[in-house]
Amino acid sequence: MALTSNNPSLLEGPVAGHLQRLALPMVWGILATMSFNVVDTWFVSQLGSGPLAAMSFSFPVVMVINSFAIGLGAGTSSAVARAYGAGDMAQVRRLVTDASLLALLVALTISAVGLLTVGSLFRLLGAPAEMLPLIADYMVPWYLGAVFAVVPMVALSALRAIGNSAITGRIMVAVAFFNLLLDPLLIFGLLGFPRLELQGAALSTVIARGISFFAALYFLVCREKLLAALEWRWSVLAHSWRKVLAVGLPAVATNVIVPMAGGVMVALVAAHGADAVAGLGVALRIEPVALIVFYALSSVVGPFIGQNAGAGKVGRMQETVAVLARFCLVFGLVLALVLYLVGGFLAQLFSDSEAVLAVAVAYLALVPFSYAGYGFVMSANAAFNGLGRPLPATLISFLRVLGIYLPLAWVGDQLWGISGLFAATAAANLLLGILAWWWLRREIGGRESAGGIPANAAVGRD
Repeated sequence: MALTSNNPSLLEGPVAGHLQRLALPMVWGILATMSFNVVDTWFVSQLGSGPLAAMSFSFPVVMVINSFAIGLGAGTSSAVARAYGAGDMAQVRRLVTDASLLALLVALTISAVGLLTVGSLFRLLGAPAEMLPLIADYMVPWYLGAVFAVVPMVALSALRAIGNSAITGRIMVAVAFFNLLLDPLLIFGLLGFPRLELQGAALSTVIARGISFFAALYFLVCREKLLAALEWRWSVLAHSWRKVLAVGLPAVATNVIVPMAGGVMVALVAAHGADAVAGLGVALRIEPVALIVFYALSSVVGPFIGQNAGAGKVGRMQETVAVLARFCLVFGLVLALVLYLVGGFLAQLFSDSEAVLAVAVAYLALVPFSYAGYGFVMSANAAFNGLGRPLPATLISFLRVLGIYLPLAWVGDQLWGISGLFAATAAANLLLGILAWWWLRREIGGRESAGGIPANAAVGRD
């Protein structure tokens, strides 16, 4: 297998060093992506409550569409990484090409269905009739630019699959920068640009993501040469698409479960009053930033495990599990201690209400001590996807919400009130972290006893 100079082999050398090299660019990329919605929301909020509410109605729809894009990216990354690890560059190019075509078709379908249902869908979601024109101002450009949201997710996942996360991180940062630059120009009509208000916010997003679309294509075609000629035979397309969707569809379900868990927690906390919900909201604004390193690590574990699975490097996969466990334990504990000490100060940046701060501080003093478990769950789920075994990841995510959290939350709420709900969150994270660690070790150990890659996970047969 001929590796490019930009992509050192992940099949040899220190495991921890590779994971650090791959994850660091993604920290900045994910931080930039998180800023995307914050920036849009802040600028739109200057237009008044109506436009802000209209954009808020779009969040569930955009979240579901992004879940599909993330799922396709996960499926592409898994299949490409295993083929790359096995040294089958012809298969890598075939998979990247066919997955990109699938992403294009999915995006065009989203655009068509979205434009045809923009009124009826948001009426179904409870939007008042007078707000539908504002929602259309935002969603029509967004739907028209759906290609720029879905296709780059697959293209950038393919680049990470071959070990090139640096480019992915830079593109993510560039997209956030251009969105920040374009938002005030198009929303408020500065420097001679037309004042488009809510429509301008959507167009800024579409244009910024369009940049990522063309940048990703450039690197796929010109730098990495990962695209092959289109193959229109159904048997060839179906083979590639099955490999991508075998991981992609369960990954979609897993990504939908995450906001579901947040929704369940908000619903339970709401029984304790508006201040409790506001306090939880403050904590949940701080939490994603605290977890960025875990998000970045999980984004590169899948490709790393996938390449080594494709090459039959069982020992390196076992070492990876050990490295992940140690890192999650140490970094999770450090993170918990930091938030325990400064959680009150951070919460004061968002509110000065004593009742709100009390809830936020209670969350940040307890739940972060389970971040080690939650961080390992994220990495283990990515590892299962990299192995081409997405169902354990989906089951673990479902168990975290329905099988563990809900029963513990009911008991905790009855015994200790809102602190019991937070204790249930911490317990669910820790229990599922232990389960994920045991299950991943067992999965990889089974491959060792089978002499490498099980037949049903071999490249071209899963």
